[in-house]
Amino acid sequence: MRKRKERLRRFFGAALALVSAWMIFSPTSQALRALPENYRMSVGQRYAVNVGAAALSSQDERLTLSQNTLVAREEGETEVTVNLFGLLPIGRMRVTAGSERRLMPGGAAVGVALATKGVLIIGVSDVSGKSPAQSAGLKAGDVIETVNGQTVTSSQHLVDLISGSGGLPLQLTYQRDGTNKSVSLKPVLDSASGQYRMGAWVRDSTAGVGTLSWYDPENDAYGALGHAINDSDTGKLLPIRTGALLRADIVDIKKGQKGQPGELRGSFLRDQTVLGSIEENTSLGIFGFLSSPYVNPLYPEGLPMGFQETVQPGPATILSTIDGEGIKEYAVEIVQASRQMTPSPKSMVLKVTDPELLAKTGGIVQGMSGSPILQNGRIVGAVTHVFVDDPTHGYGLYIEWMLNAAQAMDQAA
Repeated sequence: MRKRKERLRRFFGAALALVSAWMIFSPTSQALRALPENYRMSVGQRYAVNVGAAALSSQDERLTLSQNTLVAREEGETEVTVNLFGLLPIGRMRVTAGSERRLMPGGAAVGVALATKGVLIIGVSDVSGKSPAQSAGLKAGDVIETVNGQTVTSSQHLVDLISGSGGLPLQLTYQRDGTNKSVSLKPVLDSASGQYRMGAWVRDSTAGVGTLSWYDPENDAYGALGHAINDSDTGKLLPIRTGALLRADIVDIKKGQKGQPGELRGSFLRDQTVLGSIEENTSLGIFGFLSSPYVNPLYPEGLPMGFQETVQPGPATILSTIDGEGIKEYAVEIVQASRQMTPSPKSMVLKVTDPELLAKTGGIVQGMSGSPILQNGRIVGAVTHVFVDDPTHGYGLYIEWMLNAAQAMDQAA
């Protein structure tokens, strides 16, 4: 009897070990671990689910299931059961279907010109051996907004207010890292110029080239760049007072190399053709409204947007303008797609595989930021950054993060 019990114990122990190994290493278990708990899709969209030897089932008629492929027939939320060998329930997935949202993909080169809200301090300096700004605690990255209650509109306006002080103390309000502060500053007479100065270098505007990501025909809103416009000296995000999106022509390419990011060089200030306004500058891109409808010549009917759940490692394309030949579609590979609960400009890792793009630019270069990412007939994201050590690789963000930011702008307008 004891030997029999010992054999049974060994048998069950071996069986348990086999089941544990299957749960860890089998393709089915790996597929189940990768299965999202919640999946969003558009009505009419098809989603092929990899569940290995398991099968999906649902009692909701709004969702059609055929060979583990989901098709949403109506809007709504439903639960899908995962059954091992079609019999044993081993998991569940909640599917939410909504109306399809179509956007016009971007890809056009655009010029960005903006004036800051207030003036940005980019450095402090001495005036006759003293630095009033530094003594008052001001530093690079601070944005001066008012002087004695007057709103500062430009660098020259600030100079005029300081020089006209007669050396009397001034009350300044400024912003530092999103926090409003105030300080008293006493200007010093510059013996060289005979004017009172505060001892700070400031900036009130910037300009550059980027790429349009998308345009929404329903409300004329757009998104571009996929990342913030930061000051080149301080790295701080520039607060916008006014801004314009301009048509740009790419006139030259600086090819990217390891350790040296490349750059698209554009022309847009000489012959200014205003496309629209810049209302918001955020970590997820710039947003505003176009003054006239935009049509992508490659996709004149637009494309549906894709949620992050639809993004999978594998082939994709980007739309960019890198020369005078206009918007072209280039092959890339999505190497990694993160599942994110909060917005980030680094949602996925891309690898450029297109021979033409590699030959002309070396991969991703400055100015291509904002290039829309397409996969399986949907706009799923936009290019944001290049790997400094490898220009063939870069980051992209999910399009839904940009749309959420634009919606907040539209509601505030």
